[in-house]
Amino acid sequence: MDFYEVIGLVAAFITTASFLPQVFKTYKTKDTSGLSLTMYTTFFIGIVLWLIYGIHLRSLPMILANSITAISSLFLVVMKLKYK
Repeated sequence: MDFYEVIGLVAAFITTASFLPQVFKTYKTKDTSGLSLTMYTTFFIGIVLWLIYGIHLRSLPMILANSITAISSLFLVVMKLKYK
C-alpha cells in the first residue's frame, strides 16, 4: 500500500464518517422534514456510479467509502419515503 492509497483511505474514512451522524439522527428521531428526497436520491445514484468506477479501478478506498455511503444514503431515502 503506497502513500496515496493511505491518503485515499483516510479521506474515505473522514467523508464517510461525516455522513453517519445524519443517518443516526434520522433513525433515532424519525424526523425527515429537513431531508430533501431529490437531493438524497440523486446523491445515492451518484454514489453508486462512483462505486462502480471504484470497482473498475480496483480502488479499495473508493469501494469502501462508496459502499458504506450508498447504504447510508439509501437508508435516508427509505426513511424519507416512510416518514413523510
